[in-house]
Amino acid sequence: MQSGLSPRGHNNAHGPFRAIFIFSLLVLFIATASRIALGLWQADRVAAVDGWSHLLIQGLRVDIATLCWLWGIAALGTALFSGDHFIGRLWQPILRVWLTVGLWIILFLEASTPAFIEEYGIRPNRLYVEYLIYPKEVLSMLWAGRKLELIFSVLLTIGTLWGGWVLSGKLTKNLRFPRWYWRPVLALIVIAITILGARSTLGHRPLNPALVAFADDPLVNSLVINSAYSLVFAIKQMGSEEDASKVYGKLDNAEIIATIRQESGRPDSAFTSTDIPSLSFNQASYTGKPKNLVILLQESLGARFVGSLGGLPLTPNIDALSKEGWYFDNLYATGTRSVRGIEAVTTGFTPTPARAVVKLGKSQVGFFSIAELLKNHGYTTQFIYGGESHFDNMRSFFLGNGFSDIIDQKDYKSPAFVGSWGASDEDLMRKANSEFERLHSEGKPFFSLVFSSSNHDPFEFPDDRIELYEQPKQTRNNAAKYADYAIGEFFKLAKNADYWKDTIFIVVADHDSRVGGADLVPVSRFRIPGLILGDNLAPKRDHRIVSQIDLPPTLLSLIGISDSYPMLGRDLTQVSDDWPGRALMQYDKNFALMEGKDVVILQPEKAAQGFEYNEKTEQLTPYAPAAAALEKKALSWALWGSLAYQQELYRLPK
Repeated sequence: MQSGLSPRGHNNAHGPFRAIFIFSLLVLFIATASRIALGLWQADRVAAVDGWSHLLIQGLRVDIATLCWLWGIAALGTALFSGDHFIGRLWQPILRVWLTVGLWIILFLEASTPAFIEEYGIRPNRLYVEYLIYPKEVLSMLWAGRKLELIFSVLLTIGTLWGGWVLSGKLTKNLRFPRWYWRPVLALIVIAITILGARSTLGHRPLNPALVAFADDPLVNSLVINSAYSLVFAIKQMGSEEDASKVYGKLDNAEIIATIRQESGRPDSAFTSTDIPSLSFNQASYTGKPKNLVILLQESLGARFVGSLGGLPLTPNIDALSKEGWYFDNLYATGTRSVRGIEAVTTGFTPTPARAVVKLGKSQVGFFSIAELLKNHGYTTQFIYGGESHFDNMRSFFLGNGFSDIIDQKDYKSPAFVGSWGASDEDLMRKANSEFERLHSEGKPFFSLVFSSSNHDPFEFPDDRIELYEQPKQTRNNAAKYADYAIGEFFKLAKNADYWKDTIFIVVADHDSRVGGADLVPVSRFRIPGLILGDNLAPKRDHRIVSQIDLPPTLLSLIGISDSYPMLGRDLTQVSDDWPGRALMQYDKNFALMEGKDVVILQPEKAAQGFEYNEKTEQLTPYAPAAAALEKKALSWALWGSLAYQQELYRLPK
């Protein structure tokens, strides 16, 4: 091994990272030039959202992160292995292949992007990969309709691979190599730069498409990222899209559809489409001037923290408000994550063993949400959050599915308190109130999803707001009590505001915190508070078993929106009080259907099990076998979500 820093080549010698640096500049040029060209092609849409500065600045950020992912390990290998010795001579062709193929991937994907956008209205995503499964059909399709593009792609591939190989050969000649004792230092520097560059942030969460999304136009949002990043992210998402039929067993599609239609409580005549099996027309109970709708979604506020539901005495404000509105004794979340709660209350979608649709690829655009429906009725639709809206891909999902206005941490001026998860709940509620006053003054109906965050580990909130339930201050119980305090402060403002008389509000949790237990599905830990409030809304204590998926149809009915939509939850304003109720719960890979006291639980590759649930003792008592009728209903509900997602059946008519 050479002992000096410039062992050969003398004045013509170059550092071992020269090739990586030059190829990185080429990639940055290709990605930026492509982004500008695509932006000019779609100039009207970019201009409509005032997106040029965001497109270029955030686009460069994504490109740098892409380079770190693409060649970070190559740079590490160069720091450790380059040299005029056996390992170094072996590493040189590996590096050349790596650089050449990487350059080709970037250039090829950008070159194919315009055609993909023409076909699908967005940068290459999961569909790009799915079509590779059928090369014969795809090549036949391309040859029949896009001969020039196909020929160009072949020539581009040949030219890029040849040119990249030649260029990499020239750039890896006459290199000077660092002395052996410098290599660990260089390796550490490369690792640090790669990790920081790939994450592109010092915050809690690394760079992702949601972080740089800024518009309600999905195409413009996709232009910010490059096509290689878009494709890799889509492939990563595909790993979470688990098919329920592979987990629980199969049913004929027609049988699934017939069962879930019947279980929705709607007559056959209400279903109006064969292409969208769950689409039905729903007449609202309220027939006056349409009201505003506000959903106050509470982080991790299970029933065990709510005094009026038999929990700890941590919610004096909710307890007092429960006497003024429609209060649910037996409301159950569909899952254990915030995105699952968001999925249920904004789309009415049934839970699956895959991740919630908020994070999945096929649902990022054109997936039904009540925001989309209300936007079609002339509503302003917004999401208000105290933290970073790109978390859990919320921003991308919302902007792609009907939400026109996103307010998050950067929009708060001089907040009273900022914790790890952003502005405090009281700041959130004040911001929401000011937004509602502004929207009301503009005379346009509005729908707003307001999502709290203070009741989340590490449980940070301002001093001197509540009498602490326990010591030390930063505990789950104290944070739950502070969340209740913020709700109380909000309704003090709302009741004195002009928008109060024209608005329906619901306070509902996304899920309980740290759901666990010995049961296959810990039913009691899915129970959450739900309270609907509004001017002239009669107080009511509802003892029926209710699922989160029943809330959006009920809310649409209360605000006076009659329309067709694919939700299967019940409009509780039109269900008799003696209906025992029904709840769906997804607990990891286990799925539970509860009807009255009867519960059936589906598990992967196991027979369904039947139980009786005792509400007072919160215990499941097994009985076997599970009732056949209930098992079929559970399987139909479980399979419907996967079927609707995979075949893109959960949408409004185009």
